[in-house]
Amino acid sequence: MPGSGRGPSARPCFYTVSAQSTLGLTDFEARTFRCLLIVPGQLLKPWKSEMERENTFRPDGEFKGGVLAHLERLETQLNKSHKRLEGLQRAQAEESALESKIHKLTCLRDQLRAEMQQRRARVKVSTTNVEPDQTVEISEQEALERKRENVKAILQAYCFTGLSGKLTSRGFCIFINTAFEGNLLDSYFVDLVMQKPLRIHDHSIPVFIPLEELAAKYLQTNIQHFLFSLSEYLNAYSGRKYQADRLQSDFAAFLAGPLQRNSLYNLLSFTYNVELRGQSLPFCARLLYKDLTTTLPTDVTVTYQGMDTLSTSWEEQRASHENLFCTKPLHQVFTSFTRKGEKLGMSLAS
Repeated sequence: MPGSGRGPSARPCFYTVSAQSTLGLTDFEARTFRCLLIVPGQLLKPWKSEMERENTFRPDGEFKGGVLAHLERLETQLNKSHKRLEGLQRAQAEESALESKIHKLTCLRDQLRAEMQQRRARVKVSTTNVEPDQTVEISEQEALERKRENVKAILQAYCFTGLSGKLTSRGFCIFINTAFEGNLLDSYFVDLVMQKPLRIHDHSIPVFIPLEELAAKYLQTNIQHFLFSLSEYLNAYSGRKYQADRLQSDFAAFLAGPLQRNSLYNLLSFTYNVELRGQSLPFCARLLYKDLTTTLPTDVTVTYQGMDTLSTSWEEQRASHENLFCTKPLHQVFTSFTRKGEKLGMSLAS
């Protein structure tokens, strides 16, 4: 029928205008509704094309509008809300755990304070009932126990530095192991009696090491310093002795005569032959170690024999040897001579 809107001659725009005016639809929604009326058998494609044309970006990166854009914005906001909620829940859980930990620590602190106060009260009551002489005896015994624990802690801390020890019926026996350049050398001991004042019962320290002087300075006031200083003296002595022994054993063929040394090994003198340009000349070296806690000499003198004056090349050689003896261990100096190609003259006596 004409004008009914149901036949082939019906005009869809009438319904579109009517829906837009009566329902308050946007232009996009009205066009969507129009597509639905025009091709009822193919609803999806026109509607989707209209939606895609509406969901385009603005120059600033946001959607112009439309149902899909609105849904995407809602989904984005929902995800952000979920993330904020999860972050808030984690923060609340961490805060709750910290509050619980603080509460436990506070209870533990209060408990320790109460126990300390009770212990102080018991000690105060017990000391009021003890005679003065007994109080002095108890305090001295406590001081010795503290010193005993201190020595034990020191030995545990120094077990990797050459110091070790064991408990004895009298007190402690301390062992000092010496080394030089990674080589284990001699071992010494000091037997201490734990009483007031501390005293040395027995030891194996060489007589030329100032043990009594170190004990008078540090044994009663700073036992850690006492052990460290004693170990320093013994390691330096063993190091000097090791160098002299190596020189005597490894380079005896190049020495013109025996190596002269004293018991402390802080004064060494020897003569060795050096060849330069086919000429052999004996050098006399004198090494003095004024500092007994070091393994390098403080004063070195190298002289020559058989000539009144030396040429420039010989003088340079002598000066370089003096510098080497001051900066390197004795056996390393002779090793460096051979590596540099210097010729050490063989002693005729060997």
